[in-house]
Amino acid sequence: MAETIRTIRARYEQWSGIVANQLFLLPIAAVFLLLFVIPLGQSFFYSLTDFNGYSRKMNFVGAKNYFRAFTDSAMTASLGFTFLYAIATTLIVTMLAIPLAVMLDRKFFGRDFVRAVFFFPAIPSIAVLGLVWSFILSPLGSGAINTVLQLVNLGPVPWLADSALAQLSTILVSVWAQTGWHAILYLAYIQSIPADLYEAATIDGASPRQQFFRITLPLLVPAMTVSQVLLLTGGLKVFDLPFTLTKGGPGYATTTMTQAIIQRGLGQAKFGEASALAVVFMLFVLVIVVFQIVVARRLERQFQ
Repeated sequence: MAETIRTIRARYEQWSGIVANQLFLLPIAAVFLLLFVIPLGQSFFYSLTDFNGYSRKMNFVGAKNYFRAFTDSAMTASLGFTFLYAIATTLIVTMLAIPLAVMLDRKFFGRDFVRAVFFFPAIPSIAVLGLVWSFILSPLGSGAINTVLQLVNLGPVPWLADSALAQLSTILVSVWAQTGWHAILYLAYIQSIPADLYEAATIDGASPRQQFFRITLPLLVPAMTVSQVLLLTGGLKVFDLPFTLTKGGPGYATTTMTQAIIQRGLGQAKFGEASALAVVFMLFVLVIVVFQIVVARRLERQFQ
C-alpha cells in the first residue's frame, strides 16, 4: 500500500512538472499565434480575393492573384534584385568580415579605436545611411564622388541613374554598413578559441596561414551560421536602404519584394495581389533559410 502511494505521488509530481513547463510556453505560443499564425491565415485568405484594403466587399478570385505575381514583369524584376542583393551581401560580407576579425584580434596601437570605427556604421539607422549615401553617390555633378572625379576629368558617373551601377552601389553600401558589425561577431568567437591550440600548432611548425585554415576557420563555422542567417534573412526582407538610396529605381532595377508588396497593397489598393506576393515570398524565404540552416548544421558536425 505504501509503495502504491509513493508511485502515485511520483507520477503526480512528474505530471505536475510537465504541466508547469508547458504553462511557461503559453506566452510564447500566444505571441506566435497572434503575430504570425493569424496574420498569415488572413494574408492567405485575402490572396484568394480582390480585396482592396478598404472596402468590406470582396470577391473570390482563386489563384488569379498568384498567376499575376509570376507574370508581372515588375514583380519578377523585384524578386530577382532581392535575391541578388541577399546573396551578394551575404557572400561579400562573410568574405570581408572574417579576415577583418582576424586582423582586429591582433595587438596593435589604437586597436580599440579601430574596432569602434569599423563598428560605427552599424549604429545609425540604415535608412539614414541610405539618405547620406544618396547625396554622396548622386549622379549629378554636385554629388560628392562626382565632384572629386570632375577634378581629374573623369565625371560625372551615373551611379544611381544606371540600372547596373545602381544595383552595384546599393549592394556596396550595404556591405560597407554591415561588414564591421559581423566582423565584431566573428571576433567574439575568435577570442573564445583556446590559445593552447595555436601554441601547439606553432610548436608543430604550422604557419599562420595553416593555423587560419586548420584551426580558426573550422571553429568559426557556428559563427558563420549565425552571421549568414542574419545576413540572408535581412537581405531578403530589406526595404529601407534601397528605398532611401534609389527609391527602387531606375525603373524597377533596385525595387525589393518588400517595397513591391507595400506599393502594390497600399499605393495601388490591390491588397489581394499584395497578399499573394507576401505568401509566395514567405515560402521562398522559408525554403532558402531552412536549406541554409541544414547545410550549416552539416558543416558544423563535419568540423566537430
